[in-house]
Order: sequence, then C-alpha cells, then structure tokens
Amino acid sequence: MTVFTYNNDKVKENPLDNKVDEKKENQINDNNQNNKSDKNASTIENSVDDANWGYDLYPERRGRYKPTFFKKLIGEGKEEITRLKCEGNVYKCVKNSQLVQLMMAALKSSGCEIDIRRHISCEICDYSVKGGYDAQLNQIVVCQNTARSQSKVQACTEIRAANLVHCSFMSAMIQGTASPFNIKKAHQDCVKNMAKASIMGVRKVTEQEAKIAIEKVFPMCYNDLEPIGRRIRRNSLDISRAYMEAPLYGYMHD
Repeated sequence: MTVFTYNNDKVKENPLDNKVDEKKENQINDNNQNNKSDKNASTIENSVDDANWGYDLYPERRGRYKPTFFKKLIGEGKEEITRLKCEGNVYKCVKNSQLVQLMMAALKSSGCEIDIRRHISCEICDYSVKGGYDAQLNQIVVCQNTARSQSKVQACTEIRAANLVHCSFMSAMIQGTASPFNIKKAHQDCVKNMAKASIMGVRKVTEQEAKIAIEKVFPMCYNDLEPIGRRIRRNSLDISRAYMEAPLYGYMHD
C-alpha cells in the first residue's frame, strides 16, 4: 500500500515507497534475466545432448537438413525420389525377410507392435551411417542416401545385434580380428569391435570409454540370444529354423 503525507491539502508520495518500488522492479528484471539465461543454457544443453546422442548424424531428425546449391548440382535435392525407393525396400524386407518378421513378432508379443509407417523412417543421414534408432521418438531410421540396396536396408530394419548375425569367423578374418592362429574368442572379439564401432559412431565418446562400457555389460548381453535363440551361422538354415520355431516361444508372426 502506498503511504501519503498531507501538507496544505497537497498529497506527496513517501520517498521510502519509491525505493520499495525500485527494489521490486530490479527483482523483476533480475528474474527475467535469469529466465532468459536458463532458457539459453537449456537450449545449449539440448544441442550438446543431441550431438552426444548422434543426432548430428541424422539432420532430418531435427529439421536441420538443407542441401546447398552445389550439392543440388551433384545430385542432391531429389530426396522424395530416394525416399520412395527406400520405403519400397523397407516394405519388401518386412514382407520377405523371415528374420525381420521374427523380430517384429517378438516385439509384438511384448506389447510393442511395429507400424512401419510410424516406427520406420527413411531420411537423409551422414555418409558414415546407414541407419539408427531414435529413443526419444521411438523410430528406426533408415538412411535413404547410404542404404540404397535392399540388402543394406534389411541390415538396418532387422535391428540385429552383431552377436546374433553379423559376426562369423570369416567376417572376423576379413576385419583382421581373427586368424587361423587366433580362433579362441574370435567371435567375442568381433562382437566387441562391432559394438565399439557402433557406439563411437553415434555417441561422442572416446575409444577407451566405449571399451569400458562394453566390458561392463558384455557377459550378460553376449549370452542373451532372444528372440532368435541361436547365433546365425553363415550359409546355414538357422534363420529358417528360428522362424519356424517362433510360435513355440509365443512369437506369432503373420
């Protein structure tokens, strides 16, 4: 409440009141500045977090993809055409790949039914990746500019771990992680190398940090073979067997 003193029928404001008003105004200004700084810090933190999670590799995730004039001259700028081709490859994989169908059936049995229109997205990515998973939006990203063939799209949409299908003795030999004189634990070494490359591709971590994280969870994750139930061998019928056995474990595929 404002305090007034009366003198000769004239009303004068108490000077103490002005000081109170100035103090309140200063507090309001300070609060506004703090709010702005908090928003700026939050924006910076979110951008850093996006980079740490590898969103810089998927520019369309946050609407940051804008092809330059030069890139359009060398072939970019036809995103809708490549997106349609990518979506066609995804559809073929979902309909024809037994391993993809098995993984989708396992997710459905756990209450996570896949809608390919909602949960799989073809987008422009950095050339160092062919796909990924967005945990915030719960979407699988297939890179339409790098995963151009059906086989490459299949590798992305199957969500398969290196432990189950990527690693074999032959692939480990090609990568240089195994030799005829280093057969013991060759498969485990291959899995660790694949996992390390994947982590370093999407997270801003050092090689040592990736190795430490892998070693902490490796025994538990390496022995988890669900829902395939086996490690897929090259040029074998393991995928067909796993597909046929799926109903026995409650994975009812269409």
